[in-house]
Amino acid sequence: MTDTRETRLVETFVTLTDSLIADYDVVDVLQTLVDRAVELFDAAAGAIHLKNDRGALEVVASTSERSSFIGLLQLDAGEGPCIAAVTSGELVTSRDADDLEQHWPRFAAASRERGYAGVHAIPLRLRDEVIGSLNLFRETEGALNGPDARAAQALADVATISVLQQRSLEHATVTAAQLQRALDTRLVIEQAKGYLARAFDTDTDTARELLRRYARTTQQRLSDVAAAVARNELPLEQLRPATPR
Repeated sequence: MTDTRETRLVETFVTLTDSLIADYDVVDVLQTLVDRAVELFDAAAGAIHLKNDRGALEVVASTSERSSFIGLLQLDAGEGPCIAAVTSGELVTSRDADDLEQHWPRFAAASRERGYAGVHAIPLRLRDEVIGSLNLFRETEGALNGPDARAAQALADVATISVLQQRSLEHATVTAAQLQRALDTRLVIEQAKGYLARAFDTDTDTARELLRRYARTTQQRLSDVAAAVARNELPLEQLRPATPR
């Protein structure tokens, strides 16, 4: 890794570990992880899946609606690197399109149609407990090399600890209620994104960034801002995107 990339990797670790000692929003932590991972590991898009209270995987963060759709399609197909990573607890990385086709033919076909030639799936795990996966979609072929694989897994491990931080330290089991709250928060954010997208006649990616920018500027939780928008308690003018001059 170059010095510049190493610097970005260190900054990402600092951002994620800060959540271990301060109040934080689980969804925003995971969104930061997937945003940074896409940049660091030369991916075109990314998504994070978490187990819900029934043990099924759901998308909780993504870099775009495009990657979110692919993630949902993967789950609907019942196959793919994400499921393999969660099931095995090991990093799953495809060498090329033929490798994807050999292991997950339906997922490979769906990926190819949308321009993705390779996928990396990194488990979100703590000891023997796997709560989800970080999934990186690439437009070029090639497996993660050793150093990148270790770095990606380390980032995922830190994020997992962040997700589980609120549980009691003496208990080693993951509580389904905590993870379900994260998924419920995601639903509120999705509602707010859709509302803003319609109100400002823009796409949902832009709407998400408007929510995140306002939350950071006002030092509020992303989930609280989204809930205020969904309940029509926050004037939209405060979130309106700046008009180019």
